[in-house]
Amino acid sequence: MTAPAGWLVQVRGTVQGVGFRPYVHRIATGLRLDGVVRNVGGDVCIEVTAPPAAVAALARAIRENPPPHATVDEVSVRRVGSLPVRSGFAVELSAGEAPVTGNGFAGLPPDLATCDDCLRELFDPADRRYRYPFLNCTACGPRATIIDELPYDRERTAMARFALCPDCTREYHDPADRRFHAEPIACPACGPRLLWTCGPEDAYAEDALTAAVTALSRGGIVALKGLGGYQLVCDATDATAVATLRTRKRRPRKPFAVMVADAAAAGGPARLTDVDLALLSSPARPIVLAPALPGNDLAAGVHPGTRLAGLFLPATPLHHLLLRAMARPLVVTSGNVSDEPIAIDDRQARRSLAAVADAFLHHDRPIRARYDDSVVRASGGRGRVVRRARGYAPRPVPLPVTARRPVLAVGAQLKHTFTLARGGLALIGPHGGSLDDADALAAFAATREQLCRLHRFVPEIVAHDRHPGYLSTAYALEAAPAVRRIAVQHHHAHVAACAAENGVEAPFLGVAYDGLGWGDDGTFWGGELLLASYTGFRRVGRFSRAPMPGGEAAVRRPARMALGYLYGGEFTTGDAGVLDRLDARERQVVRRMVERRVNCPQAGSAGRLFDAVAALLGVCDDASYEGEAAVMLESVAAAAPSSTAPLPWKLRTAGGLWVYDSGVTLAALGEAMRAGEPVAALAAGFHRTVVAVTAEMCARAAERTGVTVVCLSGGCLQNGLLAAELPPALAAAGLDARLSSEVPAGDGGISYGQAVVAAALTAAEG
Repeated sequence: MTAPAGWLVQVRGTVQGVGFRPYVHRIATGLRLDGVVRNVGGDVCIEVTAPPAAVAALARAIRENPPPHATVDEVSVRRVGSLPVRSGFAVELSAGEAPVTGNGFAGLPPDLATCDDCLRELFDPADRRYRYPFLNCTACGPRATIIDELPYDRERTAMARFALCPDCTREYHDPADRRFHAEPIACPACGPRLLWTCGPEDAYAEDALTAAVTALSRGGIVALKGLGGYQLVCDATDATAVATLRTRKRRPRKPFAVMVADAAAAGGPARLTDVDLALLSSPARPIVLAPALPGNDLAAGVHPGTRLAGLFLPATPLHHLLLRAMARPLVVTSGNVSDEPIAIDDRQARRSLAAVADAFLHHDRPIRARYDDSVVRASGGRGRVVRRARGYAPRPVPLPVTARRPVLAVGAQLKHTFTLARGGLALIGPHGGSLDDADALAAFAATREQLCRLHRFVPEIVAHDRHPGYLSTAYALEAAPAVRRIAVQHHHAHVAACAAENGVEAPFLGVAYDGLGWGDDGTFWGGELLLASYTGFRRVGRFSRAPMPGGEAAVRRPARMALGYLYGGEFTTGDAGVLDRLDARERQVVRRMVERRVNCPQAGSAGRLFDAVAALLGVCDDASYEGEAAVMLESVAAAAPSSTAPLPWKLRTAGGLWVYDSGVTLAALGEAMRAGEPVAALAAGFHRTVVAVTAEMCARAAERTGVTVVCLSGGCLQNGLLAAELPPALAAAGLDARLSSEVPAGDGGISYGQAVVAAALTAAEG
């Protein structure tokens, strides 16, 4: 009798930390295969002795029906000479010596929210894990935030310090148990425990939780150690607590996220669609931006100046316990002050948050990687990521062009991310905030080093922005270990990111509307229409320019930006009388600065135009956070009828480009204000003017070039009105509009676009 053949089945993708080996064990056992499965490097490797038909059935099941949270990129099957004789099928210890291949990345999984089975156990008095804040199984729990090294096994995670008790050991080794090889497995007898610290007072376990609930109920602010960093928590219905948190955190108006107990509770503060509910309940548990309902229970200071509420559901058992005990929504925001990196180290947290929090609810499981909460917003029937972090990162996304040499793309300055690109995949690092100081730069370097180490990634190319003042640019030019550096224009990166995510073939038209990006002509761009490929672009349209009096000061004070447009717009000078409410001295100083061209860099930016209109309408004179004026303007516009018409506008030609003359619109805006037109109607009319201008410019460009696919990107495309109304307006002009979805349209997607361009350029060179 001939012995069965020996086969090696190798699976690549997100296949570690998602219950893949137990899944393979069940399939192989059902097929009566003899062999083993183990993690090797970042892959899953299966050795079996079986007839070819049985091996083919195993490979087919893996490709077509993987576990819920797995992503299978490749399944390779090859015959091997001989294998050890085995009876039955087993899960073996992992092998860490095999290198990650050059075709992509090890499948490092994101953290997964508490599953329904674990949630039932959490509140079941008869279960041995009743009210245990760290229960999990193969379908849920920490992943990316606890990994030390790959392959993903307990001894290579932050859980290595917690020796399994006999009961957990039995579950871990039982193929019939849903905790079979669940690496973060724990229980009250052997796992992490809670610690409450309030001055000299300490409490543990259930007493710690009780103390936290008591403090929150009395209006206190608690620093809570979450999955990817510390969070600051207070009662979202307590106006005094919310105001205190704002003062201590130095966050005067930027909206706070609110955690609610479940999807039913989310319907109280906001009007939710089916898409919103699906996003809220997904394993990523992102913050979902949705229209707030009037008369809800949230304190007025939770989301001032915007009609949007940011809601999310508990991601961990600890959050579930707090929400169940409080029976009211909680503000849950990043554990930092202003735009500093979120704290992940216990000592750092006690030092940096001592002046913010009244007490600390922490635990003894270390956090290995910093992951803030993700933010999404539904548009066009699908979710669009605004901030890509916990639950989404570090899941790889495809590249349209194979990266023949490993690329590190270091991103921009605001909403910073970085990207690693190799083979056909790009791994976008988690949101890191604004790259404004040494602490933020150190946090970026630490996260980059961790992901590079895990994936055995050594960059040979560093892609960076062309802005000479960005810390990311300085890092690329001075600190990054690379053979070659490639500078990528900011707005080319924006539209390339959108095109790449949507699988668009070049050439394409790219609309890039954002705050500021360094332009090739020495001015700041941000209202761009590009004819682009992945290797280059040609500018075919733009917004008219205006001076930014005081440079960065005009970004922080939209009223200054409005004066810049009115005193020194590129084509027309508007009537500044609509801003007579401003101090006369300020108006005089700004006029002199503009006339003498003193510290007045030129900007043709959609974002700065939104700022100017917000100030002209009296919506926002000073911005306490980046994009506040535009957020408030959109919120005001949402109250106007959908039939509101655009304001007057005009396209000119200059230097071979179509140029939107915003002075015509601003002059009409001033006349309408003096005539007593409602502010909401004027705000909505301005949005529809931008839509009409964009559609006309794109239609003209398509007629001239024959290119009909339009990729819409930049921070302004996170505006709900623009994202909703631009695609149908472009479709009416015979154009095919594409928006980003998993990759942020704002600067959080810049690093992915840089990686795409760098990969395409090196591929084109052969």
